[in-house]
Amino acid sequence: MMEPVIIPPQDDSLKTVSLISYILHLIVAISAVLPGAQMGPVLLIAALILDLVKKSDAQGSWHASHFNYRIRTVLWAAALYLVSLPLWFVFIFPGWLTWLGISIWFLYRIVMGMVRLNHQQPIDS
Repeated sequence: MMEPVIIPPQDDSLKTVSLISYILHLIVAISAVLPGAQMGPVLLIAALILDLVKKSDAQGSWHASHFNYRIRTVLWAAALYLVSLPLWFVFIFPGWLTWLGISIWFLYRIVMGMVRLNHQQPIDS
């Protein structure tokens, strides 16, 4: 018979913070893929600030990889959006196509992170 897994209180609160952050990221990622549903900057900044503030609480636990993962994902997405911004001024369709690709990549990373969080596993990349 398997013994129940006991989650320490700090671990439980970090999981809650991570889940809230992932949900905010998920809302942003879905709205980025759906035309006319832009919810992005405010929620994304709120999630990023939450991750930056709580990151130090997660040091030494499997949660630390999730905080780093979300922060890296947001920073990479922001850099990719900024680098591809000139495409909108030169050619609208390539700009739209590029941003759609970045948004799908962002959505994929957030969903994968949520799955790993749900299984209480660290995230590798």
